[in-house]
Amino acid sequence: MLTKRSVATTAEGDDIYLITLSQGDITAEILSLGANLKTLKTPDRNGEIRDIVLGFDNPLDNLTSTTYFGQVVGRFANRIANAEFVLDGKTCVLEKNEGNNSLHSGRSNWGWRNWHVETFDLNGDPGVVLSLFSPSGDGGFPHAVNCTVSYVLTSNGSLHVEYEATASGPTPINLTNHTYFNLGGAASGTILGHELQLACDRYLEVDAAAIPTGRIIDVQGTAFDFTKKKSIGRDIDKAGGYDHCFILSRNSEKMVEFASVHEPISGRTMKISTTMPAVQIYTGNFLKAKEIGKGNVAYPKHAGMCFETQYYPDSPNHPEFPSCIFNKERSFKHATIFSFGCK
Repeated sequence: MLTKRSVATTAEGDDIYLITLSQGDITAEILSLGANLKTLKTPDRNGEIRDIVLGFDNPLDNLTSTTYFGQVVGRFANRIANAEFVLDGKTCVLEKNEGNNSLHSGRSNWGWRNWHVETFDLNGDPGVVLSLFSPSGDGGFPHAVNCTVSYVLTSNGSLHVEYEATASGPTPINLTNHTYFNLGGAASGTILGHELQLACDRYLEVDAAAIPTGRIIDVQGTAFDFTKKKSIGRDIDKAGGYDHCFILSRNSEKMVEFASVHEPISGRTMKISTTMPAVQIYTGNFLKAKEIGKGNVAYPKHAGMCFETQYYPDSPNHPEFPSCIFNKERSFKHATIFSFGCK
């Protein structure tokens, strides 16, 4: 099933659309505002269907929150040190919105913009493509970018998210989806009991401001070792809460499964695959029950966790990291797949 309806308007009077994709027992709702994954409903082992992503009932609440619930974040997701970088000999200055650093591109974040919407059917699978134009100088970034994000819900219970962006000249591009998952249900408490396994044998060391130092650390023997399944809560205090970039154990941009998540009470599972080189694992450390979400429920600390597939944070200032600089000859083209089940 595929539907599209207007649910609100922007300050400029443009319609904000809600697109519903349904396949069997799984339903995804996407907002044009922020290309946002607003709702994702899946069954548990007993067939009970619940929404497993955090968010707001009112789409406009996204504009006054810095939780980034469900958003497609751009032009550059994650942090850039001192809110600046040098490209082709020119210093590009961004907005400082987290201390001296830039987080998720500041106020120019694409997750707060209303995207153009086109729905489609792909061999019986419902989908939507959302598009956005970012002019040169947007948020301090050089050159213009045309971007599309597509969501497709397949018959085997997978949500495909595909990103494409073309730039008029060299510019950093780092797109991700900032959905907070709680496989027990969006209002079921914390994710500390979720079991996680990652195909990531290294992570980036960060300083007190969560900026990479440049050191890449082996996870073995640390709180960041998820190479064998363990609960999120087991070592979370040792880690100081997870908000770290884990590096995928591979050397190509082919699609690879890197994460397996299991919520023991409901039995829900989620597997994640991506073409991107890394994933930022964030465990909702800054949620403090002050965000009132869907159903008028307050989200406590660790109420959800994000799997933000992406390039490394602060990449423009680290030439040794995989390059996040894209241009006319090199387009940004990546995908992430979320697959759901029960056991």
